[in-house]
Amino acid sequence: MPLIITLLLSLFFFYPMTAVATSAAETSLHLDWLDKSVKPSQDFYKFANGNWQKNNSIPAAYARWGTFNVLEERNQTIIHHLLQSAADNQQNKPGSEEQQIGDFYFSGMDEATINKAGISPLKPEFDRINHIKNNRDLQQVLAHFQMMGVDTVFEFGQMQDFKDSRQVIGVAAQGNLGLPDRDYYLKDDAKLKKIRQYYLQHIANMFKLLGDSAEQSALEAQKIMDIETTFAKASLSRIEQRDPHQIYHPMNLLTLSKVTPNFSWTDYFADIGHPEIKNINLAMPHFFNVMNTELKNRSLTDWKVYLRWQLVSAYARFLPADFVNENFRMASVLTGAKELLPRWKQVLNKENEMLGFAIGKRYVEQTFPASSKVKVQEILTNIRAALKNDLKTLSWMTPETRKAAIQKLNRMEERIGYPDQWRNYASLMIDRGPYILNVMRAEEFNIRRELNKIGKPVDRTEWDMTPQTVNAYYDPSTNRINMPAGILQPPFFDPNAPAAVNYGAIGFVMGHEITHGFDDQGAQFDGQGNLKNWWTPTDLKKFRAMMQGINHQFSHYRVGHLHVQGGLVTGEATADLGGLTLAYRAFHSSKVYKQAKTIQGFTPDQQFFIGAAHVWATNVRPDEANRLVLTDPHPPAIDRVNGTLANMSEFQNAYGFTTNNSMVNLPRIVIW
Repeated sequence: MPLIITLLLSLFFFYPMTAVATSAAETSLHLDWLDKSVKPSQDFYKFANGNWQKNNSIPAAYARWGTFNVLEERNQTIIHHLLQSAADNQQNKPGSEEQQIGDFYFSGMDEATINKAGISPLKPEFDRINHIKNNRDLQQVLAHFQMMGVDTVFEFGQMQDFKDSRQVIGVAAQGNLGLPDRDYYLKDDAKLKKIRQYYLQHIANMFKLLGDSAEQSALEAQKIMDIETTFAKASLSRIEQRDPHQIYHPMNLLTLSKVTPNFSWTDYFADIGHPEIKNINLAMPHFFNVMNTELKNRSLTDWKVYLRWQLVSAYARFLPADFVNENFRMASVLTGAKELLPRWKQVLNKENEMLGFAIGKRYVEQTFPASSKVKVQEILTNIRAALKNDLKTLSWMTPETRKAAIQKLNRMEERIGYPDQWRNYASLMIDRGPYILNVMRAEEFNIRRELNKIGKPVDRTEWDMTPQTVNAYYDPSTNRINMPAGILQPPFFDPNAPAAVNYGAIGFVMGHEITHGFDDQGAQFDGQGNLKNWWTPTDLKKFRAMMQGINHQFSHYRVGHLHVQGGLVTGEATADLGGLTLAYRAFHSSKVYKQAKTIQGFTPDQQFFIGAAHVWATNVRPDEANRLVLTDPHPPAIDRVNGTLANMSEFQNAYGFTTNNSMVNLPRIVIW
């Protein structure tokens, strides 16, 4: 599963001056990041990144800062120029992507018009809420709001059918909550209790901005907290959701009506423009049992308060400054960020979300030469070969499972750089009018595009991630890895870097994504992307025991007073271990390994592990670190490095130390 983070351009270009000239290879190794006062056998993460952490404080507008931000900042600068250029060009052909890109950006940057309009663009939506007279009206508004990107009770979308990966089906799932996770409502933790109090005040403040009295706003905030807590109690935990079987419950209309007799799915499907839908995956039946009870027992007055809150919460970022600032104050409590992002970054981020592939087409033209794709492909091919060789010789895997695993690997598809077919935005209306209306239309356009896939064959050419994204992903339902152009640049992939560093950095990322096909989730899907067991009972038992070992190891790590949730991070930790192991073997089997040289006393193997550690160089604010422990399926950065390396004898051999130290996990967990 992908990890999304963001970072800074100055870090990319800045290196301390020294009296001795260095080669491009030496500079790309980033030896200036090392803290040599720390022994590699003590804390390799600190050894590899300690000096970088000292010299790179977190900018006030960010909750964390690391190497992903370095590249993200560079990408944003390029995209900023693209957007500004399009906005400055008043001769763009109406309806063209250049006009859409430019006008969206112009409207987002026009703060004077936004502030003057106030909340008037939302008046028709508030009127819609006020006119609710019965349960049917309520359900119509719920559906309408969902189509404009407002979370209301539950989420509805599309997915590949777990049991038939050729087809797209509808899926209804528990809704997003105002706080980051159900645990924020339910845990008896002093920090979380304090956050709940801040959240109550935040809700009240938003209602006051809408014109409600202080007394009324306080009562409304308590109602919202009561409703959201009820839904939090009914929600599956993030760990439970990692089991595909727990979130796959195909039902027809008759069965759906038995789960929610107070909610008409037939009417709902008509309200969202898809009356033809007859079957969906009701991902979390218990949640919908509770929703059904709430629809029956909760007053329409309470529901109207709930809908007003959901509307203003969803669109606060696109309203006048008072709403934007109040929204940020709550985000600051959750993450520790000290100030708002610059306006241009706020608008750019939203436009990337709404028109990302139109922007990506232009981004690729400027940044991703064919030569980079060739070099990246060579590394990826070698890593796949390393896994195939490993599968052929694994001592714990029986021939039957081995054959199925190799078949799955052989079927795994690769996407590098950008899609062959670009997304079409021709029917989306964007103008220089109110920014919030552009956002609404774009939200509905993208949601309708997704829902229109239901009942149709899967389009295997489609990308879920834009080319400019600094990330990568594996999709078990398509058995495919995607490596966007955005991450295939320094410091992750650098043509001037030693091969050892590239294999340790981008090779680590590639191996990580490939290994996701064989982690605790991915291993439940076959080579065609179907939820189907392809393991013998004996092999499956061994595999689960190894997964439990990863769970146990990472559960011992701490962030402040909180333990890492081993059950939540098992998949990502497994992919890290498998990915780095495969990258190491691929490096050793490559032709460039024979030509690799020692640089300033660091052997090629040592360079490889330094490159791997540099991927996760990060500083994190304490509030954000706490939030991530509760919500992020990825381990903390330090544990992604030290926890992974502690299981690798290759790392121990590279740095020549014994097993009697903190950088060795005993017994080691060896999977691939």
